[in-house]
Amino acid sequence: MIQLRSFRSKLLALSLLAVATTQIATYFIVDAVSHREARAEISENLRVAAIAFQRVTTERISLIATSATAVASDYAYRQNYLEFIEDPQTLQSAFTSASARIDADLNAWVDLDGITVTSTPAATDENFIETVFRADESEGARAFGYVEINHELYVIVAVPIRAPNIGAWWIVGSRVNHALAITLQEMTAIDVSFSNTDHEIVASSLPAATRTSLGQLIASLPADPNQIHTLDLAGESSLVKVLPMSLDSGATFAAALQYSLDEKLEPARRLSRLILLITAGGLALACVLGLGFARRLSKPIQTLAAHTRVITAGDYETRLHLNRIDELGDLANAFNDMSSGLAERDQVRDLLDKNVSPEVAAQLMREGSGLGGEEREVTVLFADLRGFTTLSENMPPRDVVTLLNRYLDCMAQAIEAEDGVIDKFIGDEIMALFGAPIAGENSALRAIKAEFATEGVPPLEFGIGINTAPVIAGDIGSSRRLNYSVIGDGVNLTARLQSQTRNPEFALELEADHFLLVLR
Repeated sequence: MIQLRSFRSKLLALSLLAVATTQIATYFIVDAVSHREARAEISENLRVAAIAFQRVTTERISLIATSATAVASDYAYRQNYLEFIEDPQTLQSAFTSASARIDADLNAWVDLDGITVTSTPAATDENFIETVFRADESEGARAFGYVEINHELYVIVAVPIRAPNIGAWWIVGSRVNHALAITLQEMTAIDVSFSNTDHEIVASSLPAATRTSLGQLIASLPADPNQIHTLDLAGESSLVKVLPMSLDSGATFAAALQYSLDEKLEPARRLSRLILLITAGGLALACVLGLGFARRLSKPIQTLAAHTRVITAGDYETRLHLNRIDELGDLANAFNDMSSGLAERDQVRDLLDKNVSPEVAAQLMREGSGLGGEEREVTVLFADLRGFTTLSENMPPRDVVTLLNRYLDCMAQAIEAEDGVIDKFIGDEIMALFGAPIAGENSALRAIKAEFATEGVPPLEFGIGINTAPVIAGDIGSSRRLNYSVIGDGVNLTARLQSQTRNPEFALELEADHFLLVLR
């Protein structure tokens, strides 16, 4: 399965898929509708053609019958009959001459007993006897039917020869040939084919190759006028209706009506090919437009993604500039607002870290603030410079501040290195906590280690008080201004311990590599 990784390729693929799906669906819908409508129209045409075929055949037979009756009623013809009644050969010659006048292909003389006296082409009594009997019983004294002679089909008419009473029957007929089939095709716009009792195509308006293909299949087709067959005739799809027709002998032959489905579908197929061309053009256009649109859309998205990496790196000053008035432009403005908010947050965090311990700042950022506290065991440390007032009187103010800041910075680093928290600076005095707000083990030991690890400056004397006791630790102050601190007797005791270091007996001097630390 193809994995599309970039948004641009996915958007382009989606555009192409939408166009292709629409066009292909249109193609198949048009093709299906065209096939259905073509089959319905051809079926209706075949139904109408079957009716027209019967009517045209009847009219043709009626025309032959009328012409034959007129010739048989002619005085000269009747005289020939009476003169040559005992001479069949001469009579046949006279009949042949008469049948030529009506363009007949079959000419026969049958007596009142149904015996065929003479016939061209040669025929037997069984070929005409049924037609003669029906003509004799009919009110108009004529009848028509179909006969098969030497595998050829003929449509025949029986008319009486009167002298003045009916003395014999004259049979004239027209062969069912290709010319007749073509004539019927021209009149009905439907191809017509006739097969004899041996299922051989004897007449057809179809081309030779199609006619041969139909001849190979017609024996397997049921002669059902209500059924339409779809056949592949010489590589061309056709709809075929087979009409059963009876010979006077009682046997049946078939008339097949054909209509080319491919021919009927050709306009629809031209439309389908046009749709395919439009589809190809639409896909090409969609590819070009989709690629351009995808690039226009993906480029600002990539810019936004790149800007997130800038923000992730901590650069909140760089601004994103997208000259767009759409949703992406709004998103870029939101990114800039977010950068400003993050910069303000870091500024507040930085100020908070400088004014309170990082641990307190982190807790405030995480949990918010609120008045109140909790009881816990905390080690409190007080450290106060000795003789700072005298020192500040003998040094320029700027040097005093520099020295004090250096001292406080070193103390803070040492305290924080042991997970201590600067509670507050009270002038030159430091109050530090171990075990609050972040609980830890050995808070007293860590408080002592912090004092022995400080960096110092040339001799500074300070007093230290350390005490571990249960206290109340939490945010103390007003609703507008809070300070994290601890309250309890343990805090007061620590302050008193630190005050006691003013007594000389508590003085202690420690020598380090780079400074002299005097503890009191």
